Amino acid sequence: MKPTNFWSAMADIGGNLKNVPQEILPGVLVYPNPTEVARAAARLFVDYAWQSISRYGRFFVALSGGNTPRMMYRLLASAEFRGQVDWAKVHVFWSDERAVAPDHPDSNYGMARSELLLRVAIPPANAHRMEAEKANLGRAANEYEEVLRKYLELDDRGFPRFHLILLGMGADGHTASLFPGTRVTRQTSRWVTTPMVAKLNARRMTLTLPVLDAALRVVFLVVGPDKAETLRAVLEGKAEPPFPAQQVQPRDNGVKLFLVDEAAAALLEPAAPRTAGSPRGKPAGTVRAKPGRSK
Repeated sequence: MKPTNFWSAMADIGGNLKNVPQEILPGVLVYPNPTEVARAAARLFVDYAWQSISRYGRFFVALSGGNTPRMMYRLLASAEFRGQVDWAKVHVFWSDERAVAPDHPDSNYGMARSELLLRVAIPPANAHRMEAEKANLGRAANEYEEVLRKYLELDDRGFPRFHLILLGMGADGHTASLFPGTRVTRQTSRWVTTPMVAKLNARRMTLTLPVLDAALRVVFLVVGPDKAETLRAVLEGKAEPPFPAQQVQPRDNGVKLFLVDEAAAALLEPAAPRTAGSPRGKPAGTVRAKPGRSK
């Protein structure tokens, strides 16, 4: 069954208009609670999957870890959603991974596998995990670059272009495993890197900023009162040095959306209402994409 258009569906979630999101700022949609954020993300996943499969024949998505994605994965695996996706044509990758075995409780892959992949009809060969448990993490990162090269088309700057990248944001402003205090730069040809996260005294594997910027669509899921101050700073864009989450700016008219709950949005000032007939502004990275080629 083909899903209804996402924005039409938003007006009819459970038939309850109070759940229709408030676009408090362009590209920033506010929901009452984390459950509704997860539900909106699941609807977007379904909508984007249909668009990509219809246009390209496949849907390439990079997943993230965290509690809100966990709720989203459970919804996607539920009877309500799982039949709306042609899972045989979905390929899942990861935006980052901890240096642990895939069956470890902290594994992003392990969480997605137990909550989603084992519960839907996705071929096992379509799940491409980061093997960050390997002793030589640098070599494992090079091997993951080769996996990406095998499946994804490149943009005009030579970086792989995902149809969708899901991201979270920490209270410290990190996203994927790009943390404040680590070297976050667009001046790299690397697709996958293994930064040392000083505050955790551990290395991780992560997609680089140019790969995040190359995506057709980037969707941040941000919930909780501990994120409110950082979210405001990220959206205002005034922090120096900038937060990693602030630096993600999709190129070539890529979509950038924030799905946030009321607690995370508590410090945001709504955009001034438009005057009659005035055009709506389009902030960088928060506009509807013009899809590029992809396999």
